[in-house]
Amino acid sequence: MSRAEATPSAPTIVTVDGRRIRLTNLDKILYPETGTTKADVLDYYARVADVLIAHAANRPVTRKRWVHGVGTQEHPEPSFFQKNLDASTPDWVPRTAIAHRERVIEYPLVNDRATLTWLAQSAALELHVPQWRFGRTGLLRRPDRLVLDLDPGEGAGLAECAEVARLARLILTGMGLDPMPVTSGSKGIHLYAALDGSQDPEAVSRVARELARALESDHPDLIVSDMKKALRGGKVLVDWSQNNQNKTTITPYSLRGRRRPTVAAPRTWRELSSPRLAQLDYREVLDRLSRVGDPLARLSEGHLAALEPTSTRMAHFEMSAESKDRLEKYRSMRDRAKTPEPVPGPDTAATAEDGSSFVIQEHHARRLHFDFRLEHDGVLVSWALPKGLPADPRKNHLAVQTEDHPLEYGTFEGIIPAGEYGAGEVTIWDAGTYELEKWREGKEVIVIVHGEKRGTRKYALIHTGDNKWLIHLMDPHRSGPMAGGPGTDARASSASESGTPRPAVAPMLATLGTLADVKERDDDWAIEMKWDGIRAIATLGPDAVTFTSRNRNDLTGSYPDLAEIREAVDDSLLERGPAVLDGEIVVFNSRGRPDFSLLQTRMNLSGADARTAAARHPARFVVFDLLEANGGSLVRQPWSDRRALLEHGVTARGPLEVSPVFDGDADAAIAASSELGLEGIVAKKRDGTYAAGRRSRSWIKVKNSRTQEVVIGGWRAGRGRRAGTVGSLLLGVPGDGLLHYVGRVGSGFSDRALDNLAARFHGLERQESPFDDVPRADESDAHWLAPTLVGEVEFAEWTSTGRLRHPAWRGWRPDKNAADVVRETT
Repeated sequence: MSRAEATPSAPTIVTVDGRRIRLTNLDKILYPETGTTKADVLDYYARVADVLIAHAANRPVTRKRWVHGVGTQEHPEPSFFQKNLDASTPDWVPRTAIAHRERVIEYPLVNDRATLTWLAQSAALELHVPQWRFGRTGLLRRPDRLVLDLDPGEGAGLAECAEVARLARLILTGMGLDPMPVTSGSKGIHLYAALDGSQDPEAVSRVARELARALESDHPDLIVSDMKKALRGGKVLVDWSQNNQNKTTITPYSLRGRRRPTVAAPRTWRELSSPRLAQLDYREVLDRLSRVGDPLARLSEGHLAALEPTSTRMAHFEMSAESKDRLEKYRSMRDRAKTPEPVPGPDTAATAEDGSSFVIQEHHARRLHFDFRLEHDGVLVSWALPKGLPADPRKNHLAVQTEDHPLEYGTFEGIIPAGEYGAGEVTIWDAGTYELEKWREGKEVIVIVHGEKRGTRKYALIHTGDNKWLIHLMDPHRSGPMAGGPGTDARASSASESGTPRPAVAPMLATLGTLADVKERDDDWAIEMKWDGIRAIATLGPDAVTFTSRNRNDLTGSYPDLAEIREAVDDSLLERGPAVLDGEIVVFNSRGRPDFSLLQTRMNLSGADARTAAARHPARFVVFDLLEANGGSLVRQPWSDRRALLEHGVTARGPLEVSPVFDGDADAAIAASSELGLEGIVAKKRDGTYAAGRRSRSWIKVKNSRTQEVVIGGWRAGRGRRAGTVGSLLLGVPGDGLLHYVGRVGSGFSDRALDNLAARFHGLERQESPFDDVPRADESDAHWLAPTLVGEVEFAEWTSTGRLRHPAWRGWRPDKNAADVVRETT
């Protein structure tokens, strides 16, 4: 819709999508500070209608109206909320009624451009909607999205909200959700995550509340979850209450009734890392929308549409039920005259009603494995688990999807004769019913199983390509007595004392690359996940273990809990001398994900402090290479031979994990690493030798996000809330004998980390800059440091001038020397 040309007193009739709408006072100024008129507002809403409606459709709208405009700071105009439609509402405006405690309210639904125009004509600047929508039959559906409102208190601002958003993102991603940020147009940030509609509003609110409390517990200096204003000074409130069925949140792309025409604007995570992050006005939003589209599109891409009983969908189901036999493959692999397994005939249709039974069968075939089967669409959807079910949330197991089985198989036990498919004994390990949390066909399944023998457990199955899946144990605290099941890792009880000499082997380094570097000949490469921890070489003698960092520092005293790894190494590797293992020291969070921030709490401790930290956040050693055995070097042997010896002589046990080799191609591996919240992958040439102390293209690392090790050469003082502390660090990367300035970082720090910087910088102060080139604006108030400290940042990209774009602090790297830092060029 283009602006209508009219005098203040002359109404204009426009046609929008076939609806005639009377527009009045088009030149009325609604935002005096910027001169924004009603015509500007109508034009904006017409241009964003498609994306706004995608997020607001079928949701009852509460509108906030400024009939006389928003006014000025000195003379603000009153506003009011309106829910009910009045008698003058056009008949064509879609609506629905909700019976509240005291009355029935008829709400409009913003399902089309004409309705949005009609609302804007009435000076309804703000549109607020709940996190649920109406189904096509008029029934209230369960919430299809979770929202967190990050609201800064006095003394905090948008930068602190962005920091909290990143912290919340880590937890939400670990829950299997995909959070997306929206700068609210007011003071803070909204985080949205799509849900599958399986949880009622109370359950979603409970999850959001516990998430807010967990964030507050981990970061009490930055975050508060209580609404009391007295508690919010200098902190960010994580408001979880808007997930309540009766609460609303301003819809994405709605204007705000503030002094400037700002917008609840969907943003990218890269934008949230920018030190220039600010609320956007409607002109900036229109420009971004034309350039990059809707960053929030994934929130409304039909994740619930498949659940609606449309005539097209029902016709498709009826056709599918008649034409597709889900047990055809199962029958083709079995002869009912030769096997005791149930083999229903082709004329036996699967039941149309979907039950909720499950069975786990122990199958002693050529190799022992376990079969995991879930009733779905009238059959048992089945996976074979070569190593059984995971008993530890920190260790995922391979699940290979097999043919669908008939429901009768849920009670089958017996011996399949030799020569027949799956020959061997089958027994029921557990069976019962399950609760479905998510079923994304061919992508992801999350269920809570209630076993008659083994109790309750929650599992996620994540598709990684072809018929390969990963099965992950979730939420262990709500489980029953299933411990000790297939795949259980025993925990060693004895610890060794360190005392062996430091290893002579320096770790081999991977080269940063892309998937294109490893995809031409996939068979030449073995692929492992990239672990977000500290690289360490472990030297094991008969009674002692020593850990050494990449820069040859002794780590043994800082990680007393890792002494137990000796119990996981077979004596055959130590008969004639020490064994040397290469791996990563990792700390896992409560969701079984590597957490570098938790690992930071374990660094540089010793004695009682190290033991206390170990009890709070135990470490694990993820081993991926064997460099010496029986005192002899293996570095000249190809990776495949070293790996075979490693798998033969080292067992995942106690605090030791063996990094699994991914069974699939590089594309599937990087997708799996992203799904699991890992840093990326490392591809290793199967015939490659170990290039000790050197960076080699025999190992290619591919990251899900870009990180860079940096040398700290100075700092600048903070302002506002950070007055009296460090505002940003000045960063460099060595090269050609110089320390090249690559920018500064001021985001990603907790209050506690900022408080500790002064002590860390003590004794490193110097008068002159260690950098070769620092912009005048950055050096004017800089405090210089000797360039010895190494940290790590996440960033968007390298600029043409060699600067880091949008860096965010990840943590210190005490395992690295400044001379070891190199620029990651890919």
